[in-house]
Amino acid sequence: MATLRCGAVFSGNRAGRCDTTHRHIDSQASYMPDTFRKHNTVFLRFLASLLLMSAVAACQSAPQPPSPVATAAPSPSISGQADDEQGITFAFEPFTGAPGNIADELSEFIGREAGRNGITLVRRVGASATYRVNGYLAATGQPSTGTVFYVFDIVDGSGRRLKRISGTEATSGSSGDPWRAVNSGTLSRIANRSIVEIKAWLNR
Repeated sequence: MATLRCGAVFSGNRAGRCDTTHRHIDSQASYMPDTFRKHNTVFLRFLASLLLMSAVAACQSAPQPPSPVATAAPSPSISGQADDEQGITFAFEPFTGAPGNIADELSEFIGREAGRNGITLVRRVGASATYRVNGYLAATGQPSTGTVFYVFDIVDGSGRRLKRISGTEATSGSSGDPWRAVNSGTLSRIANRSIVEIKAWLNR
């Protein structure tokens, strides 16, 4: 009996077969690294080619930056019914969000500011006007400070918004209803700034 390199105990021809098999395995083992290196080199070259082609395709198909979009409001146009005598007129719709007494006082201030700036308001309910103005107000506050938010949208006869006026006004604050801190000075400033912006929009 003999102990062969394959690590098993055989005798006779069986041992010869084992030794032959082991030599065959050794020859394959010596051959595999070279073959693996050749295939590995080819694969790496192929992978590099794919990456290069992908990069070129990505550069060619990359979207171009969009052109700047104009954000300016549309220029005023006479889209409503302009009165032959009064010319361009505005009708302020009832304000949304404000208590009745606040809305009434703000309407008075807006009327005064409009008269000073040569802007004609139509106050008759249901009367036609060149433009209509939709107003939205809200108030928030704490005991020490508060804020009034206002938005006025100028729309044409079809309801298309042509200009938005918005801003904030600080108040002294209130521990209860924030509208209690809104005084005449606050409403006067809102009216003045809104009418001044309307006039600037008309004269642009």
